[in-house]
Amino acid sequence: MKREQGENFDINKVNLAEMERRTGISRMKLRRLKENGFVDLPDARVGRKAERTVLTGYTGVLDTLLRKGISNSSVCLEKLKDVGYTGGLTTVKSYISAHKDLIPAKRQMVAPQGNRGRRYQTEPGDSYQMDWGFVNVEDQFGNTTQLACFAMICHGCSQRYIEFFPNARQENLFIGMIHAFAYMGIPKHVLTDNMKSVVIRRDEQGHPIWQPDYELFMGNLCFETKLCKPRHPFTKGAVERLVRFVKDNFIQGRVFTELTDLNYEARRWCDRQNTVYHRAVDCVPNDKHNALCMKTAEKLEMTPELSYYLCPERKISFDGFINYEGRRFGVPYWYTEKTCRVSRDGYILYIYATDMSKVLTTHDVTWSRRDSFCKDQYTTEQPEEQPTAPVKVSMERRDSQEHVSGFERFNFEEGL
Repeated sequence: MKREQGENFDINKVNLAEMERRTGISRMKLRRLKENGFVDLPDARVGRKAERTVLTGYTGVLDTLLRKGISNSSVCLEKLKDVGYTGGLTTVKSYISAHKDLIPAKRQMVAPQGNRGRRYQTEPGDSYQMDWGFVNVEDQFGNTTQLACFAMICHGCSQRYIEFFPNARQENLFIGMIHAFAYMGIPKHVLTDNMKSVVIRRDEQGHPIWQPDYELFMGNLCFETKLCKPRHPFTKGAVERLVRFVKDNFIQGRVFTELTDLNYEARRWCDRQNTVYHRAVDCVPNDKHNALCMKTAEKLEMTPELSYYLCPERKISFDGFINYEGRRFGVPYWYTEKTCRVSRDGYILYIYATDMSKVLTTHDVTWSRRDSFCKDQYTTEQPEEQPTAPVKVSMERRDSQEHVSGFERFNFEEGL
């Protein structure tokens, strides 16, 4: 910093926030060092540390996580327990605090965000907040794909729900909202930003013009949507913080094989987070949600209209396949319509008729890129007649004899 500022550098006016970003040392420790002229005096307890601690032998794992930017102590503790660590969380926190120099530098300094504001508050169970988050996924061959994380949180108690999808299309938004409502209940209002799948534009008076399918979806489930200002975290900051918490806690160091397994792990993670005390809301989300929020929110009842949202429509290709979540699944030949509906329930994929009257076929969900064929996808049965009376007539069949040519009489060796 002295080399960059040159003659204007003053050690008494050094920017502690910039020094924290570069060194990883906490602001409190930098203030103490500044009072001592930036001389790191030894602690009075130096030399009293044991030669072997409960963390001995696991520091290499911690160093690797810190160099990758994984500094969440809870995530580090889970990784250490997987390799046999038996210590507690405080020891891990102390080690991370003493080795912040291994963590990559944070973002650059930004200008102040302005004056204070008042946060948006509602009654328990009155409003939920929802948003999308995105994460890159690398496979074993180095290819990178993208997953979309649907996040919804209760504004009153911070009960949360997350689910992962291959993309953020409107059909996946409907599926995620229905699953979240089944988990948390239906509120009176949903707060969201200006998604393309929610709002088209605003009229001259500033009123939103809803996307037609989303407006019909609101009418079927009987809730209202409020749009929030862009870059205004005071109204929708809870779900923004949830998306960041998912990226810092759930996703860090996560390895999965299939999207179904990832969503099962996300559901268990939500159950675990909803049953622990959260200091920001001063409650256990699950307890407060069941006691207060569910008095306002309504339980979701599955109706025939909702089944159409859970089973999006797909076109059938000329070779008898439908495309769902980036994979191709076969449809029986005897189904003559051009479209069908499809849904995934756990590890089973169901293909329905367009009117949802019957199940055409099922597939085991496999996340390989190979096509999944079904029974009777290409075979066609021809009409065949069967005898109406017992068959009594019979005849004999013998093996054919070898043909004897006219040159056999000249085979003198065989004759001898």
